[in-house]
Amino acid sequence: MSLPARLPQPQPRRHDGLFTQTATETSMDLVLIEGFRAETVIGIHHGEDVPQPLVIDVHAGVPHARACETDDIRDTIDYSVVRTRLLRLMAEHRLHMLEAFAEAIADILLDEFGAAWVRVRVVKPNKFDDVQSLGVQIERLARPQQTVLPVQPSGGRSAAVLQLLGSGMVPGGH
Repeated sequence: MSLPARLPQPQPRRHDGLFTQTATETSMDLVLIEGFRAETVIGIHHGEDVPQPLVIDVHAGVPHARACETDDIRDTIDYSVVRTRLLRLMAEHRLHMLEAFAEAIADILLDEFGAAWVRVRVVKPNKFDDVQSLGVQIERLARPQQTVLPVQPSGGRSAAVLQLLGSGMVPGGH
């Protein structure tokens, strides 16, 4: 399906050897990690200040991964590298809510691994005696690449501030 002529066509992008296109692409290959189990400290309720088990499912979409033709791991998302990254996140994060934790995983897949789309499910199994699991599931699309125009040296501080504002950063903000 092509876009109307008056709109710019989505541009493919390259990310660490992975060819991806925008999420408007019709065929999507999925790299899956399902049932990843590890323990971490997360939660807001009494007694959740000790490690507890989480089960994570990740579906990362890649518009027609080149690995289908090349048979080369460098042309797709390497799930063993994603697994290692998830282990690091479990050890290092300081989040309290599953929603924020799922968002951190989505950001990793989109930003570090170049996924075009991601679905992340994070659950606490057997948290309560009468509930098999509880958790969250989120879906995110890759953000469009931002084009930041270079600041001319003669532009001074005002031009630098405008460039930061245009890129979504606010000087002196939190």
